[in-house]
Amino acid sequence: MKIQTAIITGLLLIVVQMLATPFARGSDPIDFEPVAEFLRLPADLTLGACSATAVDSQGRVYLFHRGKQPILCFNKSGNFLRSWGDDLIGMAHGLRVDRDDNVWVTDIGHHMVFKFSPTGKLLLALGTTDKPGLGDNQFNKPTDLAFGPQGEIYVSDGYGNNRVMKFDGRGKFLNSWGTPGKGPGEFNLPHAILVDLNGQVVVGDRENNRVQVFNSDGNLLEIWAGFAPFGLTFDGDGRLFVADGRANKVLLLNSAGQVVNSWGKKGTAPGQFDLPHMLTADADGNLYVTEILSKRLQKLRRK
Repeated sequence: MKIQTAIITGLLLIVVQMLATPFARGSDPIDFEPVAEFLRLPADLTLGACSATAVDSQGRVYLFHRGKQPILCFNKSGNFLRSWGDDLIGMAHGLRVDRDDNVWVTDIGHHMVFKFSPTGKLLLALGTTDKPGLGDNQFNKPTDLAFGPQGEIYVSDGYGNNRVMKFDGRGKFLNSWGTPGKGPGEFNLPHAILVDLNGQVVVGDRENNRVQVFNSDGNLLEIWAGFAPFGLTFDGDGRLFVADGRANKVLLLNSAGQVVNSWGKKGTAPGQFDLPHMLTADADGNLYVTEILSKRLQKLRRK
């Protein structure tokens, strides 16, 4: 009986630990290979610094860059479909796609967050154009955004305000947290943000060289240090990947925030990086990485 009790107790502890894990873990070893010249651009289009990317439920790849036609859409084979944003975007930064395939971007030029339909129709604008500030309806160079399980919107209000802002799905302000600093719960450029399967908010605190994990109300849960999180993404199995713009690598973290694998080094060849900025994963586990200095998007095919 004592042995059975011990076994049951041990199993319960394992379950509790799994439920407490901030994100799911894919257990199989993985590797990637670069896909050379994945994108097929129109002849009259030249990419600027490539800031962010996302893939929707149809496999369409969106790219946000600092040039003409700043929001670009490609099919899963890399063929150009459409573009928009010349008359609205000041300077490209973050881009995410929500569960309904709407495209959200953060504009650090005009201090705004925009929501578009998949075809580029403006659906929602958050912020006050060209008026940075600390108000509930203001940003100061917002860097990234993420979606909560109830449709909440989290914005890393990064370069100027060093805080996270939370809105409901219609854009009503709900909460914010964070102040400038190096201490727990403080930020020095919150640059990337995600929400995990448990609704916990994962923030890339870039200039503090760490990730901080919070609950949905902004209470600090964990700190993982030792790398520069320019970009963050989960794949479909819950693996957490980091674009480390200082090391010029893509990192894979385990559930304790430790680096367990990495890809790349500084350079311009396929599979190398020159300031990787943000990244995303598609339904097949392939990664897409944007680069500021090389002005390109790279596809890393999962082997």
